[in-house]
Amino acid sequence: MSITETVSPAMFRPVCAVIHPAAFARNLKRVKEKVGNARIWAVVKADGYGHGLARAARFLSEADGLGVACLDEALRLREAGFHQPLVVLEGVFSLREWALVWQHRLQCVVHSHDQLLWLEHWLNHHMDADQARPELTVWLKFDTGMHRLGFEPDEASHVVASLQRLPAEIDWHWMSHLACADEADGQAVTEQQCAVFEGLTESMSGQRSLANSAGVQSYPQTHYDWVRPGIMLYGASARSGTDLVPAMTLMAAVTRLRWIAPGEAVGYGQRWRAQRPTLLAVVSIGYGDGYPRHAPSGTPVLIQGRKVPLVGRVSMDLITVDVTDLSSQVSVGDPVILWGQGLDVDEVADYCGTIGYELLCGVTPRVPRLEADQAEKAHVWHNRSDDDGHTSTGV
Repeated sequence: MSITETVSPAMFRPVCAVIHPAAFARNLKRVKEKVGNARIWAVVKADGYGHGLARAARFLSEADGLGVACLDEALRLREAGFHQPLVVLEGVFSLREWALVWQHRLQCVVHSHDQLLWLEHWLNHHMDADQARPELTVWLKFDTGMHRLGFEPDEASHVVASLQRLPAEIDWHWMSHLACADEADGQAVTEQQCAVFEGLTESMSGQRSLANSAGVQSYPQTHYDWVRPGIMLYGASARSGTDLVPAMTLMAAVTRLRWIAPGEAVGYGQRWRAQRPTLLAVVSIGYGDGYPRHAPSGTPVLIQGRKVPLVGRVSMDLITVDVTDLSSQVSVGDPVILWGQGLDVDEVADYCGTIGYELLCGVTPRVPRLEADQAEKAHVWHNRSDDDGHTSTGV
């Protein structure tokens, strides 16, 4: 057994993303309360929004199905033993992927004529003549205003006719994607997209799916048969004022405390200077861990339950924080919450000029993900005493 197999992955450098299973359950329940009888594709793409693909799938297994971006993610879930419905939201990228879609019983979005041609070619040239007609479920994606992926609405009859000619048993359903439902001034665009989608599908057979997280939260008319929540399941919000629980708390620790005098500068480029005698806390996280390098001075972190400001540039492995107002309370080894329970990731994202999605997805692989009970058993974020009695920082 190697040395690293005998210890917790978070025993050395004190940085960790604590994952909260109960938060997934609470947020999924909130979606169910919102959408009534609509079924739920729980979206777990991008490594479960940074929480871990299989972990997110496990904690969201009570949803009606799971949504992934691509075939790679779908196959990883199948190989990990997830047998529930899976929908591949970007569809296939080549002809040969259709065989895997069929083999692994995946539902697949079709948004382009290339994908239809690949499907036709696979069915006509790569199936054994004596093989039973394959059964497939596809979601036809139409562009209602996003102008990214999707057929044009006036192509609907042609697309359906193309499917009907294929030598396969194909169930097709209908999908589009909201462009501005998470914007404060997005109501007009969203209502226009709803009108286009309604006009496109009202006389068509098949199920319908339009709502993303923002649609789930703010536009009940978009719920239809299936909703596709993503970010809200992880406790970040596509819309403000929602009752969600963060599923990730990104944590580090104070590794050094030092006073600097007024006028002294901090960090690379010396862009921030103290205006008063200042107590700095050096914290064990940086852009090498996924904390955003462009986070400006003033971005909040949480120490001892209080928000204190980042000062100076973010380094690869470290940040510095002004803890002068906590000088009698803060100690080396104290836990620091960068975002999560106690500090909304969307608040941090606002300071950084980005969105919570990017921060969650950007946490790098060198940051251990520990589920909450694992973190508790590992005594994460507590000071320890070495054998000689000196206090050491760690987890």
